[in-house]
Amino acid sequence: MIRQPLRITNRLGLHARAAAKLVRLVCGYTSEVHLSRENQNQYIDARSILGILMMAASQGTCLIATIDGSDEADVGDAMRELFENRFGEES
Repeated sequence: MIRQPLRITNRLGLHARAAAKLVRLVCGYTSEVHLSRENQNQYIDARSILGILMMAASQGTCLIATIDGSDEADVGDAMRELFENRFGEES
């Protein structure tokens, strides 16, 4: 099991288009992926776009990804890259 911090750096935060990219990415792997805000115990399934949107994660929010499964390292790397690249947005 991997617990990985992810900081949202894009200007619009985790809005619908960014959330859809995250869900699409996670659905390509077999590992279970859950997200939570830093220092909170509410976990959201990263395959649920509605759950992700309800987190209302704005720019600067730190999320913790909990990843468990046979391809957890690959999922973690891909998620980190997606967040670092600001979901493909310019700002």
